[in-house]
Amino acid sequence: MPQMAPLLWLNLYIFFTVVFILILILNFFMKPPVKISEPLKSSLLTPKVWKW
Repeated sequence: MPQMAPLLWLNLYIFFTVVFILILILNFFMKPPVKISEPLKSSLLTPKVWKW
């Protein structure tokens, strides 16, 4: 079985590195950022009546 030339190894390395970086970039931008909303203040202000 013939061996691969070093230039082919370099081409494969560059190709897979570029594909890997593109996948990382796409995964980063696919999901929109979630806005953190402020907690509801009405639930914090309502008095709690405990009946034991």
